[in-house]
Amino acid sequence: MDSNEVFLQIPMLPNMELAATETAHRVAEFMQFDPDKIDEIKIAMIEGIINAFEHSQSKDKTVYIKFLMRGDELEVTIQDFGHGFDLDSAKKEPEQLRKRGHGLNLMEGLMDRVDIYATPNGTKVIMVKRRHSSDE
Repeated sequence: MDSNEVFLQIPMLPNMELAATETAHRVAEFMQFDPDKIDEIKIAMIEGIINAFEHSQSKDKTVYIKFLMRGDELEVTIQDFGHGFDLDSAKKEPEQLRKRGHGLNLMEGLMDRVDIYATPNGTKVIMVKRRHSSDE
């Protein structure tokens, strides 16, 4: 394990996403992110974790989170071992049919990069936030 990595494993229980965001806050603070960017990371994480809680149907009822500190960027991976989903269908579903479903767009808007890998064996969301934007 690299010393620049922090791993969490949280049960799919109410409010456990908040425990994960507390760790995110501490990691980003250590990396000297400004408070607004820390809040953006936390909101994106809440969306990703709640999606895993609500949609994965994971048999182990656990979400795995990794924080990778790499120079000027923080990479957050949220992974479950549920049934996965069809990302293209989720993005194409007509808005009037979705009760919610804006979490993916929100995560993409808050983070510098979001990659989603969905398979029948689970979903992995990798989000990257840079301490300094390219326009700063």
